[in-house]
Amino acid sequence: MLYGSKTADSEPSRVGVIVGKNVGNAVTRNLVKRRLRHASAEWVSAHPYGYDVVVRALPPAAESDWVALQKDFTGCLVTVVRRLDRSEAPERVSGVS
Repeated sequence: MLYGSKTADSEPSRVGVIVGKNVGNAVTRNLVKRRLRHASAEWVSAHPYGYDVVVRALPPAAESDWVALQKDFTGCLVTVVRRLDRSEAPERVSGVS
C-alpha cells in the first residue's frame, strides 16, 4: 500500500517504509525493508523533488521475489504520482497493490 503527498517543487522527495510484524519475522521484515529502500532510492533519483511517499508493506511482500516486489512498488508509485500530478492543489492519495 502506498500513500503520497505533493510538496513544493523545491523540497526534496522523501520515502518512508513501514513493515509491520504481520509481514513476517525480523529477518523477513528486514529483507523486505532493504528491497523497498533500494527500489525507492531508484525512484527518488528519477523524481528528486516534490513528493512525500509512505510505503506500507503488506504480508504478501514477504513471499514476493525482488522482481515482483519492484514491479508492484513501481506500479503503485506510477498510479499515485499520476493522481498527484493531475491535481493542482497539494493533496494526499493512496494506491494499493
